[in-house]
Amino acid sequence: SATDMAETSISLPQEQLSCPICLDILKNPVTIPCGHSYCMGCIKSCWDQDDQTGVYSCPQCRETFSPRPVLHRNTVMNVVVEEMKKTGLSPPHLQPRPCSGPGDVPCDFCTGRQVRAVKSCLVCLASYCQTHLQPHCESDRLRKHKLVDATAHLDDLVCPSHDKPLEVYCRTDQKCICVLCTKDEHRGHDTVSAAAERTEKQVKTSILHYDLPDKEQSITQECNMA
Repeated sequence: SATDMAETSISLPQEQLSCPICLDILKNPVTIPCGHSYCMGCIKSCWDQDDQTGVYSCPQCRETFSPRPVLHRNTVMNVVVEEMKKTGLSPPHLQPRPCSGPGDVPCDFCTGRQVRAVKSCLVCLASYCQTHLQPHCESDRLRKHKLVDATAHLDDLVCPSHDKPLEVYCRTDQKCICVLCTKDEHRGHDTVSAAAERTEKQVKTSILHYDLPDKEQSITQECNMA
C-alpha cells in the first residue's frame, strides 16, 4: 500500500530526522559542513552564542568552523520530514521512554511512572523528558537556556557561587568558571569559552596521537642504522 511504501522510504533515515539540539522532528532543516543536520532556528541560536569567540562548532561531533558557515535549508530532507508528518510517523526515540536502568535520569516533572529525561537545563536546574522539554524548544526566552544531555549531576555543571553555567575556562587557574566569575575573583585572568578550550585540547590530543607513530618509526629507523 502507499502507507507501507511511505514507511519503507522513511524508516531508513528516521534517526536523522530529529534535531540533536531540541530532539524534536526537524523544522526548516539545515545541514552544516560536517554533515550533521539541525533545525535552522536551533543551530542559529547555538551559533549566536559563539559569536563572541568567532569559532563555531557542531554540538554533536564538536568539529569547529571559522568563519561562521552560511545556513541553507536542506530541501531534500525537508521533503522527507514533511512526508513523515503526513503519514503520522515519528522516530522511535522521540517517544517517551520509562527509566529502565541505574544510569537513566528521571524527568523532574512527570508524575506517576518515571519517564526518562533526555535533557537537563543548567538554568532551571531540572531534567526533562521529551514531552516536558517542548517549552524549551518553542519559547524564545526558554530557548536561550543552556541544555545538556540528561545528567544526575547538575550541581557539578553550575557555579556554586553564582548559580550560573560553567561556560568559561580560566587558563590562569585551570578551572571552569561562570561569566560572573570573570568579573570578580577571576578578573583579568586568561579566559576562553569552555567549548573552545575543549576543542583545542581535542586537537592537541589528535596531533599527539598522529605524531606518535611517526616518532616511533623515526626511532626504529635510527636504531636500524646504528
